[in-house]
Amino acid sequence: MNLFAPIPKDDPAAQGTRPLADRMRPRTLDEFVGQEHLVGPGKPLRVQIERDDPTSMIFWGPPGTGKTTLAKIIARITKADFIEFSAVLAGIKEIKQVMSDADRARQYGTRTIVFVDEIHRFNKAQQDAFLPHVEKGSIRLIGATTENPSFEINSALLSRCRVYLLKPLTEDEIVLLLRRALSDAERGLGPMHLEASEESLRKIAAYSSGDARSAYNVLEVAAALSSSPSKDARLAASPPAATAITEATIQEALQKRVLLYDKSGEEHYNIISALHKSVRNSDPDAALYWLARMLEAGEDPLYIARRVVRMAVEDIGLAEPNALALCMAARDAVDFIGMPEGNLALAQAVVYLSVAPKSNALYTAYGAVQQDVEQTTAEPVPLHLRNAPTALMKGLGYGKGYQYAHDTKDKVADMQCLPDSLRNRVYYRPTNEGVEKRIRERLEEIKRLRSGLG
Repeated sequence: MNLFAPIPKDDPAAQGTRPLADRMRPRTLDEFVGQEHLVGPGKPLRVQIERDDPTSMIFWGPPGTGKTTLAKIIARITKADFIEFSAVLAGIKEIKQVMSDADRARQYGTRTIVFVDEIHRFNKAQQDAFLPHVEKGSIRLIGATTENPSFEINSALLSRCRVYLLKPLTEDEIVLLLRRALSDAERGLGPMHLEASEESLRKIAAYSSGDARSAYNVLEVAAALSSSPSKDARLAASPPAATAITEATIQEALQKRVLLYDKSGEEHYNIISALHKSVRNSDPDAALYWLARMLEAGEDPLYIARRVVRMAVEDIGLAEPNALALCMAARDAVDFIGMPEGNLALAQAVVYLSVAPKSNALYTAYGAVQQDVEQTTAEPVPLHLRNAPTALMKGLGYGKGYQYAHDTKDKVADMQCLPDSLRNRVYYRPTNEGVEKRIRERLEEIKRLRSGLG
């Protein structure tokens, strides 16, 4: 038997042993819910399917949005053999076997769709193994990934595929799917005679974060917890009365929400970016939300603490010098007391940063300095700024002309400290925000004093 033989048609006898999410998988585009921007009338993916366009494709989107389902629907509509395997389990040997089988099938006029789940887990050599077969049309490759294909899939393979972005399902779409599952007597929970309120279903939808598979799993657990028919009810001639799935049952089925988050994937960077930009925009509520999303999903709190310290120096700087000290204290608190107690220290830090006056003057100044360091001649330190610890160095002019600022009336000497090529260059331009307003006024005073000495 071929390990990668096409998946057999649905077996009614096996329906009860399969998870609800699998049993309720849509079989046609008309049954499919969501992704209207792709499969609605006249939309790109639907047009490609209806035209039987053999181009390979990549489905990119979060879990439970219909990537595998769409691949199976395409195979059914185009009457192609469907071969499915996971990038987690397959290697070069298995890929070559699949390609060999597809080549033989093509000789007999049979088309093959190879569906690769989590294709981003394949290394370069494994991805390259598909190239010649995709190129000559032996297979139609459909890859599914939760990661950005631009970073995770070879450019050569990516250029031969169309990329379709799938979005998380809306609450309304999830509720529609759940109601369909409750009433479906063939594949769903219809024989259990269950009912659920709109509020209950919306609670499941909210907790599923747009993941239909997760919502089905919760509903299936809640149904099992709710359904315990008595012997008398089973023997009764009349149909049993509907059993309500209660809020308490749903809460028990939910246990703890599983948040969509991957500490090494794109969502990790998306959420830390959202946190940073919320702080920069002085929005403490949004900052707290994104912070909680990371912490509750299991992110390393010290990673967050390091990024919060960065926010203090990049976006607040000297407009509020205490911000850095408070963020370092939050970092120490997280390290000292651990979690979950340390989450409040981080919360305090991000709220403080959010409401603090903002300035990127230091960030901009250091960037300009870096550019000059890279692009201008590395001139020697002016002689008057050098120490002269030996007679030889003093004889060479080290320290000659140095003016000790503390010996001057206003503690400001008329002395050039930059190299000649950068004379009078200004890098740091303080804003009018917070403490920087006082710093700006002081710098203007220093400039007036220095000009009076010239």
